[in-house]
Amino acid sequence: MSDLAARQSAPIVVVLVEPAGPLNVGGVARLCANFAIAELRLVAPRCDHLGEEAMRMAVHGGALLQRARLFPDLAAALADCRRVVASCGQVARDSLPLQSPASALGWLLAGAALPTGEPPPPSALVFGREDRGLSTDELLQAGQVLRIATGEAYASLNLAQAAAICLHELHQARLRQAQSEEPGPPAPLPVPTTVAAPKGGETRADLLEEPACRGAVEAMLQDAEDLLLAVGFLYPHTAHARMAKLRGLLQRAQIRDGEVALVRGMVRQLRWASQRRSP
Repeated sequence: MSDLAARQSAPIVVVLVEPAGPLNVGGVARLCANFAIAELRLVAPRCDHLGEEAMRMAVHGGALLQRARLFPDLAAALADCRRVVASCGQVARDSLPLQSPASALGWLLAGAALPTGEPPPPSALVFGREDRGLSTDELLQAGQVLRIATGEAYASLNLAQAAAICLHELHQARLRQAQSEEPGPPAPLPVPTTVAAPKGGETRADLLEEPACRGAVEAMLQDAEDLLLAVGFLYPHTAHARMAKLRGLLQRAQIRDGEVALVRGMVRQLRWASQRRSP
């Protein structure tokens, strides 16, 4: 069996950002159990996720709810994830292309292990707060943003309802993926690769179209922002807006591990050069 044929599918985790309703949290835990999601992550929950209401609503998802991991912010919750899809309830978001659930979740399922035998890093499906969803900054931490099509008169969906629609669509995509992998006529490989041997110091990992882990991307962006502030390209009062544009660019580019390493190397060298020429 070839390396690519032996690749495992990446596990999917569901992330809830600052959920306030214990019934919603319990309902999402139940949905995770329904659709074979093994891990639930909660970012700064504003309710008791282990309280009576949540546990009663979770039913057979209670064990998963008890194992839920807590994080202080979304960046920490996504640090080990490569592919991230965020749900957006707004009709329009500046510079953020919105995908259908089928398209975005199909992309989420395409994540797999690199052909090194190592376990695949998780992919994440993120849902926002019940009252105001995810901020633009949080949406920019995702590789793709989905929106569930609704009537224009009342577009907002309940958190658990939105999760039910997305997880059902994800389950259907998994079934289609499994059917396509059954014995039959050869099908094109889902992950683009090069046929030539690596050149110019590239590794095999660099040649695969897997996005970099979010933790590495965030560290790179922080390094870049610190340098750009130090050399005067950014100013404190405009840094946030300009870095948001850079995040949007990276979201569209789906930056990879080798590219993150390249940018961080450039930043380190530029910082050294700027300090060397300082009085």
